[in-house]
Amino acid sequence: MPTVKVVNLKGEIVGEQQLSDAVFSAPVHVPAMHQVVVAQLANRRQGTHAAKSRGEVRGGGRKPWRQKHTGRARHGSRRSPIWVGGGVAHGPVPRDYHQKVNKKVRRLALKSALSLKVMEDKLVVLDSFDMEKPSTKAVVSFLESINGGKKPLFMVAQSSNAAYKSVSNIPKAKVLHVDSINVYDLVHHDHLIITKDAVKRVEEVYGR
Repeated sequence: MPTVKVVNLKGEIVGEQQLSDAVFSAPVHVPAMHQVVVAQLANRRQGTHAAKSRGEVRGGGRKPWRQKHTGRARHGSRRSPIWVGGGVAHGPVPRDYHQKVNKKVRRLALKSALSLKVMEDKLVVLDSFDMEKPSTKAVVSFLESINGGKKPLFMVAQSSNAAYKSVSNIPKAKVLHVDSINVYDLVHHDHLIITKDAVKRVEEVYGR
């Protein structure tokens, strides 16, 4: 079992935490991680983009000018794509970008992302993230003491308004509830600071 140090909000080491091999020491499967991240980003897209074709543009019912003897090129409608204000040729149409990923692949990718954080020594277990009142200064000081990187991800098991407000003022930092754990956020953020309760929750759900 991998063992990591447990720290408090002052950055002081207060103990050690043994992590589950099944979750935090699994083989890193890069293709699975890539597939899940691509699917996550694709599923965020609304797919509501649209442009009017020449059949949908208003106007253009009559021929602009007669066919011959004008010295100008032949045209049949002002709705043609080559006219200003005309329709768009091969323009975007509403579509569904959703990609389905099997449950086993999602679990494999998630375990891979967590294991990679442990392998790269970018996972820190936090004793508790309970704060009486918001304090961005305290969180910044904590990140400096543990060398938390420029894009830290805090993962908690219990929501705390004080914690969310404290982190919200730090650029590129994020607080995520453990039930919303996902591969994209784990890969996108360079350091993972996870509470002891969140570790327990992750191992209960993904350690089977």
